[in-house]
Amino acid sequence: MSSVVKRLRDDAGPRRRDATATRAAILEAAMARFAQLGYGASLRDIAAEAGVDVALIKRYFGGKEALYTEALKASIHPDRLRAWDRTRFAGEIAEMMAGHAHADEERTHGFQFLLRAATSPMTAPMLNLAVQERFMQPIREWLGGDDVHVRARVFAATFIGFLVERLIRDEPLVGRERQVFIRRVTDVFEALAADPPTR
Repeated sequence: MSSVVKRLRDDAGPRRRDATATRAAILEAAMARFAQLGYGASLRDIAAEAGVDVALIKRYFGGKEALYTEALKASIHPDRLRAWDRTRFAGEIAEMMAGHAHADEERTHGFQFLLRAATSPMTAPMLNLAVQERFMQPIREWLGGDDVHVRARVFAATFIGFLVERLIRDEPLVGRERQVFIRRVTDVFEALAADPPTR
């Protein structure tokens, strides 16, 4: 149980609930349930996970589709992308990709949620909107330069591909394999972020 949900349940009773904490608990529960069950997760189950009445979901989010869209957006953290340091980001990505997929459970659950959304014809359009706004646009801004839309697409596809490989591998790399992997992945992302040559 997350700290937000635990605090919300501890606060239940005669005292008035904190609207911000309630909304955050619903969103966190929605991300967890949608990651497990896809769009088929029920609002009743999400409400139970968050420790709230199902009517509060409708009050704060309006309905299932709006909650799903907000959960998708909340699973993507554009500030992390914007904070990348150009001198270190490639090595940091390589180290992360060489590690265990479950080193950061929140990120892993978020990524699993996005993968599940991508495979459903019903939810893929919602995911596309969230990805464009909160993933692709920050990458384009960070990369800058000519042909930035194409370069951002290649960058994102490469990044997502490594995330999938790490998730499937499900164990950290060790020894020489880890060293070679980190060196090569670092080279890949440095090349992807480099300003394109003028033609």
